[in-house]
Amino acid sequence: MNVLAPVKSIMSTGLITVNPADKLTVVKEVFDTHNIHHIPVVRFKEIVGIISKTDFLHFMRGFSRNDEDRFVNYARLRAYSAEDIMTKGLAKLTPNDRINVALEIFLANRFHAIPVTENNDLVGIVTTFDIIKALAVEEISPEQILANRKTD
Repeated sequence: MNVLAPVKSIMSTGLITVNPADKLTVVKEVFDTHNIHHIPVVRFKEIVGIISKTDFLHFMRGFSRNDEDRFVNYARLRAYSAEDIMTKGLAKLTPNDRINVALEIFLANRFHAIPVTENNDLVGIVTTFDIIKALAVEEISPEQILANRKTD
């Protein structure tokens, strides 16, 4: 992977988002329905926060797991909104920022998703999974194979 390539070459687009006022029942439904780990919270197209699955599960930790308490849990999910648990003050990238900048942010801050914005509008997200996926599909040149054989 060329770490000097722009993040737009690996970022995820077509994102599923929630509004700050959406109840946590909506957040739960998004996590339950889609195989994602981060939900951007947007007001119109401007990102105002992000909710990780870890954030959500941490919030849910205080809830009972008994079937009898399912209605109590649902009522609590309806009582809170996305803005109550979202992470604010996000690091952001632009589509033309380089992948190595994203890597530096991931290493320094230990988070796993960085929103990509253009003129304050959310246009994508870069996650550690996007980087792993890009590395996994990378083709290895014959020169790299030979160089590895020489070092073995």
